Amino acid sequence: MGYEIQCIADNSSQTYMSQLNPLKIRNIVELYDLLPEDERLIVDVLRAIIRETLPDYCREKISYNVPFYYGNKGICIVWPSTVPRGGIRKGVLLGFWYGCRLVDEDRLLSHGTNKQIFYKIYQTVEEIDETAIKKLLNEAIRIDCGFKKAR
Repeated sequence: MGYEIQCIADNSSQTYMSQLNPLKIRNIVELYDLLPEDERLIVDVLRAIIRETLPDYCREKISYNVPFYYGNKGICIVWPSTVPRGGIRKGVLLGFWYGCRLVDEDRLLSHGTNKQIFYKIYQTVEEIDETAIKKLLNEAIRIDCGFKKAR
């Protein structure tokens, strides 16, 4: 028995098989153990940029089996294609929860069929533009500061 997932990157459908023991990643080490080397490197570089840029009040947690960053609300997510239900077939997605509110001067992000979450899919480490990502993160932090802390 499987379930269908709508791919946000190209609006196609993917089917994943349900498992008796569904994937449950509890920490970053377990995630890295699961990933092929190319995805692990991309995730590692993106995590380093994010962790260096976000202020102290922001946190990283594993949610939906991937690194999720939040402050008062969700800020961004790093979703490798190896982890099911991300809607991508290859690479690593960097998604911004309130991407629709960001001024994307470098035109880095796409939005596919999603009206709120904007994203970029990386296939290689060389594609990562640290300066552009930091600009987006700083704007996402500004937006997050406008939200009241969720309780």
